[in-house]
Amino acid sequence: MRFHTTGAALATAAILAGCAAPFSEAPLATNFPSTKQEKIQAAAHWDIIAKDVANRIASSLPDKRPLHVVRKPGASAFDRAFENLLISSLVANGQTVMKRPDGALNVEVDTQVVSFSANRPQYRHHGTATALATGLWALDAVEATGAGALTAAIVAGDAYSWFRSEFATGETPQTEIIVTTGVNDGNRYLARNTSIYYVADNDKTLYQGLAAQTQKIKVGGGE
Repeated sequence: MRFHTTGAALATAAILAGCAAPFSEAPLATNFPSTKQEKIQAAAHWDIIAKDVANRIASSLPDKRPLHVVRKPGASAFDRAFENLLISSLVANGQTVMKRPDGALNVEVDTQVVSFSANRPQYRHHGTATALATGLWALDAVEATGAGALTAAIVAGDAYSWFRSEFATGETPQTEIIVTTGVNDGNRYLARNTSIYYVADNDKTLYQGLAAQTQKIKVGGGE
C-alpha cells in the first residue's frame, strides 16, 4: 500500500512540475517580454524620427563642432527625405551644419530593410470592449434601458476605441527597418544611435535603395 502511495505522490509531483524534460538537446523556444514598436505610416513620422535623432546628437556631442550630413549614393526615398529632415532638425537645434565636409564631423545614416516571415502572430489586447475597465464601468453604472443604454454604448465604445487607438491596424508587418545614425571624425564615433521600426509592407520600396529595386529582365522567349 505504501508503494502505491509513493508512486501516486511522484506522479503528482511530476505533473505539478510541468511536462518539460530536465534536459534537452537544444534551448526551448520562449517569448521575450512584451514590448512595443512604432509602425511608420506617413512621412510625418519620418520627421518625428529625425527630430529625435537630432536631439540625441545634440545631447551626445561634447561640443558644438560643425556637422556635415553625408549623402549616400543610390539612396532610397526614405534616406533622401530623412537626410533633409535631419539637417533641418539639426539647424533648428542650433547646430552648425556644413554643405561641405571640410573641418566638420561626419553624420552618416544607414538604413537596413529586414523582411521576416508573413503572418507573424500579434497579441494586441485581450477580450472585447467589456474587458476594458472604463468601458465596463460605464456599462455597469448606467441602466441599460432607453437613453441610458445608448449613453452606455457610446461611452463604452469611445473607451474601447481610445484604448485600441494605440495599436496599429492590420496584421503584424513583415517588413522592419533598422535606422542607425552615427557621428564620427573620420576615425572614431562620437555619437551613435540605432532604432527599429515596423513599416507597412506595401511601402517597402520607399526604404529600399536603387540597387535593391533594380531587377534583371530577361530578353527573349526563353525560360
